[in-house]
Amino acid sequence: MNKSPSEAASINATGLLQSTPETQRKAIIALLLGGLLISCSPILVRFAETGPIVTAFWRLALAIIPMLILNNRMKHGVDQVKPASLGDLAILAVPGILIGLELVVWHISLTMTSVANSTLIVNLSPIFVALGGWLFLKQKISRIFISGLVIAIFGVLILKGGPDLSGHSSLKGDAVALGAAILYAAYILMLGFTRRRFSTSTIMLCTTISATLTILPLALIFETQYFPLTLFGWVVVCALAWMTQAAGQSLITFAIAWLPVAFSSLTLLIQPVVAAILAWILLSEPLSIWQICGGLIVIAGIMQARRG
Repeated sequence: MNKSPSEAASINATGLLQSTPETQRKAIIALLLGGLLISCSPILVRFAETGPIVTAFWRLALAIIPMLILNNRMKHGVDQVKPASLGDLAILAVPGILIGLELVVWHISLTMTSVANSTLIVNLSPIFVALGGWLFLKQKISRIFISGLVIAIFGVLILKGGPDLSGHSSLKGDAVALGAAILYAAYILMLGFTRRRFSTSTIMLCTTISATLTILPLALIFETQYFPLTLFGWVVVCALAWMTQAAGQSLITFAIAWLPVAFSSLTLLIQPVVAAILAWILLSEPLSIWQICGGLIVIAGIMQARRG
């Protein structure tokens, strides 16, 4: 009997599943496809007819539909622990609040800086995850991680150190993207608590609903256009919700259940590379030598930090 991505992930985390060459091959394909789908996200945000906050709302609100289907399907698979108290609901709501704010901040950064810079800086989140674990969970940090952190910071300085990139990038936009990376790191840390008690499908559904409710008042307050104006606009937000948010994340969840975490992390670094190439082709965003060199150094720093 085939196992769904969330079931596979939860069982694998406890060491109850053993992968085979066939499942590893499928997992690698799923990981690459999931990474490619998510790489399209910043391009779709740029094409959206609504503002960054409303776009983030529709991205999550429309994703609730496939999440409900997945959660209902999982009810027939493995036993799930359902939230039984207000405390349980609060635990499940916090990651959603964080990821909702992260999407808002990241979408805003995409209107202020280049796709390449924004996507690359957001991918610094694993470093902030480790720093958060050290500060709040008393987890040790190795010298390998520190060296990776130094390399990544140096790469960011190179990224912004050259003569500016013809107005396509800004320090303010990059700073906003850095804020999104910190929020995403906080989201990952909070998931560590929820995964101890609830299944992946339950977490994904509750997190998506919580994030949607977090973004809704922000969209109503700060933006005035709440709906796409054309069929193309609806196609864009549906693609964001179903292709990148639901399908992309589910494929990656499935892959991580079967592949070593280190390998998965390295492979997912294709996201900023693909996003930069797509922005160059579709949005005519030039890639300067400073961006290319700085980006490669940042990726090398992230790889080094993840080894630690």
